[in-house]
Amino acid sequence: MSDVLAGGHHFDTKKLSFIGILVSLGIVFGDIGTSPLYVMSAIIKSGKEAQMISEEYIEGALSCIIWTLTLQTTIKYVLISLRADNKGEGGILALFSLVKKMRMKWLYLIAIIGASALIADGVITPSLTVMASIEGLKQIDGLELGISPILGITTVILVFIFVVQQFGTSFIGKFFGPVMVIWFLFLGTMGVINLQYHPEILKSFNPYYAFKLIVNSPNALWILGAVFLCTTGAEALYSDLGHCGAKNIRVSWFFVKIMLILNYLGQGSWLLENYNMVFTGTNPFFGMLPQFLIIPAVILATAAAIIASQALITGSFTIFSEAMSLNFWPFQQIEYPSGLKGQMYIPRINWGLLIMCIVVVFYFKESVHMEAAYGLSITVTMLMTTVLLIFWLWRNRVSKIFIGMFALVYFAIELGFFGANIIKFFEGGWITVVLGGFVAVCMYAWYNGRMIKQNFIKFVKLRDYVSTIKDIKLDESIPKYATNLAFLSRAKREDEVESKIIYSIMRAQPKRADHYFILNIINQEDPFTFKYSIDEVMPGTIYKINFLLGFKVDRKLNDYFNQVLADMMQDGTIPDRSSHPSLRNHNVPPDLKYVIIDNVYINDFLLTIKEKITLNIYNFVKYIGSSDFKAYGLAPHNVLVESVPLMYNPIREDKITLEEFRRYES
Repeated sequence: MSDVLAGGHHFDTKKLSFIGILVSLGIVFGDIGTSPLYVMSAIIKSGKEAQMISEEYIEGALSCIIWTLTLQTTIKYVLISLRADNKGEGGILALFSLVKKMRMKWLYLIAIIGASALIADGVITPSLTVMASIEGLKQIDGLELGISPILGITTVILVFIFVVQQFGTSFIGKFFGPVMVIWFLFLGTMGVINLQYHPEILKSFNPYYAFKLIVNSPNALWILGAVFLCTTGAEALYSDLGHCGAKNIRVSWFFVKIMLILNYLGQGSWLLENYNMVFTGTNPFFGMLPQFLIIPAVILATAAAIIASQALITGSFTIFSEAMSLNFWPFQQIEYPSGLKGQMYIPRINWGLLIMCIVVVFYFKESVHMEAAYGLSITVTMLMTTVLLIFWLWRNRVSKIFIGMFALVYFAIELGFFGANIIKFFEGGWITVVLGGFVAVCMYAWYNGRMIKQNFIKFVKLRDYVSTIKDIKLDESIPKYATNLAFLSRAKREDEVESKIIYSIMRAQPKRADHYFILNIINQEDPFTFKYSIDEVMPGTIYKINFLLGFKVDRKLNDYFNQVLADMMQDGTIPDRSSHPSLRNHNVPPDLKYVIIDNVYINDFLLTIKEKITLNIYNFVKYIGSSDFKAYGLAPHNVLVESVPLMYNPIREDKITLEEFRRYES
């Protein structure tokens, strides 16, 4: 087994440090840090619909916020979920990787649903946070700003955010932490200034006021739907575990939580006397500010919204990258514009998210109309995370009493929030279902479509064809195809290979080469496993190279294999110069050719209706993905994409009997 194929400098996420805390503030808390822009506004509007705005209502709503941040964000995510790390990596797909070996085969559905809802959040978050911050301009006296300018400014900012992704954000990323520190200090300061006018609002820390509001309110679900928005960034907090580390996130969270609660209390204090202004379009966040601070606040809020959006976009790239490694999504071209692992960029995903953000902005027109869609997407993800956490706790032999209490408490909380958000389905929640549902169906079809195709792929013992391949190598009547010839395989057994590879070498077009390489990627649970092994099937001729890659390692197969070849040349296993004398004299390295084989055609009568539908969607997902050679980082000039019959046997053509046909038909 070789050492790690490639190296790099990684930030020590396990170590608590000032830099780590600063990075956490810039990366992790952008989403939850911008929630004061819209939470209290949504709560007051829900109270208006219930016709129950009063001092008790405001105190009860603030109590709900405080205890939601405590139970949901602090206890579930900061104290419990951050422990469920996969070699330092967090997020729902990393959590799934920890429990997928359990006998619960349906858990992959939980992971798919949760990841898809989180991707939908990656569309809603930039749209909502940017628009909510720009809408602060409406609060400037004498400035009559209509919907169109707000839409225009929001769209320009969104386009800017997505366009800069391709260039990398390492430079502006250095300012994320300091900007967010200023933002949170601003939140806390404005909260304290307004809190002094009605210090009695501090009664909201008593959970009795939250309980009383929920029990006595006939529209409790509507209110909870608005309250839930205060904790929507908690899932992103868990997903960013690998960037910052649990210790840095925990320490920085308590600073963030204090600043958030102070700001909510300040808004509550202002609302006790001015809640009627919300009905005429005033946002409590901007309403409690003096006029001279509104423009600076809009600029600062917009900067915070851009940072929150950047974090969600990067998170979406990470989810898709992990999904590719878990066979939930087709391999796509991944770029690293800043040369850093945390700065990945997936072009097709980036532009797809931008288009959907613009569609969402122009459909809803105001941030208040997006709240239902926003809350529903995160509620679904949180529920799925809770399910996976229960199995993780079970796997780690945690007390059954604790697991039972955890399940009871968080299913009760999150199902309540889910009910509060699902009733707003026709008010905007449906767009989350459409976005997340589309991604979930694609992931389901890709995962199961590959399983279906796998059932029809024939595997053969590679050693059974060693003598034939040896004869082909020595047969000079066959034109030499390449010096080094590489095939991609997904065979799970060490001694097997797909029959289609043998078909390609022997029958499709006999391929004579000096060396044949079978390249196989084996997914590993450890997110950063990065190794390879070499099995010399036939000395000097046939080699099977197994790449052991974690789900956080990209599939740049071309780079990895070139390094393997360099290692083999260095130790003399294969020649380091061309086999052609004219080229060898000039120290020209040997040529290399890849063959990627595409399976084609499955007889329809061999499939159920469900399998036919699944494969049709699978083919659509394959179409929107990158071509195989781009996904693996291969250059098109030395790649042959070859189609072979899916059920071909290299020794004889399989023929289905009439009896078998009738059995399939029935």
